[in-house]
Amino acid sequence: MLMINCQNVKKYHGAQLILEDVTLEIHQGEKIGLVGRNGSGKSTLLKLIAKLDKPDQGQLTVRKDAQIGYLEQIPAELAQGTVYEVLAAGYRDLLACRTEMTELEIAMSEPEMANPPQRLDALLKQYSELQERFEREGGYELDARIDQVASGLQIERERYGRTYASLSGGEKTKVGLASQLIYKLDVLLLDEPTNHLDLAGVEWLEDYLNKYAGACLIVSHDRYFLDLVVTKIIELEDGESTAYHTNYTKYVVEKEARMLQEFADFQEQQKKIKKMKETIKQLIEWGRVGGNEKFFRRAASMQKALDRMEKLKRPAVDLKGAEFDLNPTGRSGRRVVEFDGVSKKYGGFTVLDKAAGLLEYGEKVMMVGGNGSGKTTLLKLILGEEQIDEGDLSLGSRVSVGYLAQQEYPDEPKKTVLEYFRKEAGLEEGEARSRLAAYLFYGADVFKSVSQLSGGEWTRLRLAVLVLRKPNLLILDEPTNHMDIASREALEEALEEFPGTLLAVTHDRYLINRLSQKIWELNQGKITVFLGDFDAYKEKSREFRSQKGNNPSGKETFSAGASPQPKKPERSKKTLKNSRDQLELAIAEEEEKLLALDMSLQELISNPGGSNLAEVWAVREAVQSHLDQLYELWMRNEG
Repeated sequence: MLMINCQNVKKYHGAQLILEDVTLEIHQGEKIGLVGRNGSGKSTLLKLIAKLDKPDQGQLTVRKDAQIGYLEQIPAELAQGTVYEVLAAGYRDLLACRTEMTELEIAMSEPEMANPPQRLDALLKQYSELQERFEREGGYELDARIDQVASGLQIERERYGRTYASLSGGEKTKVGLASQLIYKLDVLLLDEPTNHLDLAGVEWLEDYLNKYAGACLIVSHDRYFLDLVVTKIIELEDGESTAYHTNYTKYVVEKEARMLQEFADFQEQQKKIKKMKETIKQLIEWGRVGGNEKFFRRAASMQKALDRMEKLKRPAVDLKGAEFDLNPTGRSGRRVVEFDGVSKKYGGFTVLDKAAGLLEYGEKVMMVGGNGSGKTTLLKLILGEEQIDEGDLSLGSRVSVGYLAQQEYPDEPKKTVLEYFRKEAGLEEGEARSRLAAYLFYGADVFKSVSQLSGGEWTRLRLAVLVLRKPNLLILDEPTNHMDIASREALEEALEEFPGTLLAVTHDRYLINRLSQKIWELNQGKITVFLGDFDAYKEKSREFRSQKGNNPSGKETFSAGASPQPKKPERSKKTLKNSRDQLELAIAEEEEKLLALDMSLQELISNPGGSNLAEVWAVREAVQSHLDQLYELWMRNEG
């Protein structure tokens, strides 16, 4: 069943043409991803469909009685209410019914209502009608439904009584999203729904939307999310729309093939046009020389055919993307960051509880964990912005740090982009403008005040400054937040080629899959290490939790790839009961193995070839894990 029909829609913002020729259809139950660069008109199109604006030309029709929910739509009267009232926004009539039932219950409990009996009978009849309606419309399941969605998006029940206006921007977005999901709408319009959600929240939302009966049109830069949820992609480019009946990854492949074909067709037409123009010119010349009108008539006829020809637009095969040129000035020592037994408390709340970790030169490590798990706190401890309560933490030799914070605001927001960049980078205007152009700040953009920049633009500007400092350790806190897909891909390419060390806190699973060699999972103040990418981490983390349930003690390192695990010596199980001398012998053997593996790894790094570096690394990690256990046993037996 067709829910939304959009045909040849055109929309201006002032004199600027935003949407030139947009055609799309949304059918019942469809899950559609709306993609395009920042400024391509995605949010404008959502507002047109939500009837918050009208198209200047074309037709946009919505099925009669179709209920549409838009993530940004919070009625003004609700914006002043409580969180619970916003969550239950779609059921205001049902809440009014419940309030009336409560008032009747109080009234019927009054002694004077029993005399005369007819008064009580009238109230009972009214109450019965209200109760029947309340039950029929799902009133008794309403609170359970609200709790289900709110819990999935990590909105605590304790917040229900708070005023919506008192929430932060991120909290308002989550509550607004929840209010749309709670009410069973026919079409959901979601603009960046995964913003402000941690991994658990995003995964819950994916599962919820996959089971959702209504249609969804989703603007998102989260490519992993799009792959798991949508079955159709609509791309906005140059004001026009193109539909691809697939998920995001397959859309990229299909688009590339289409672009190459369009470019081939464009070149072929250009050859034909050039030949026709040359023929017209020649016919006119022959007519002049020979004085023969038939050549002029033939030339005129061919010119008309050329004018009538529908000219193909030159496809933008190589769209300009940001250029993140990450080249450190020099390398650091092998051990870049090392910490052990690190604890940090704020008041009575423990954020880190004897956390341990090692970051070595050239590693690309991604740190994951729920909101509030302490990821940003750990970064600040590494940077020296916070002090540890106990434990040891040190940076290696020759480490130069480049840090990109998730939340950072300019000290002088009225400065222009150019002024800010020149001050931070210490460059002359000409060179500064040239470098800013590499980060997509052109022309008048450099004279915008920093306070006017979007989240993605502000991140790009800070990255431009960070790159100039040429650090060999990059510490990035949610670097792809607010970036469009093209900028994300450009950053991924640069980070992939970065020869230094990378530690990134991110919920961007696409980025983790592309870059991760190791994942640090921060949970309950401790770090668990998983080798490999995000998909393998998910599989191994389930295995880890199962094992931890049976044996909750100890620090674990899991290989998240397919690398074989070494067989531990048969006597390792007996080590728990052996003497101190036997433990020392076992430790010596493991240390020899570790030394041999380190030498092998050094050779492989210097002379990459047929051997599998990942397999050798996985064996080394397993040996190191076993050695750590032996050290712990040795310390217990000390004395």
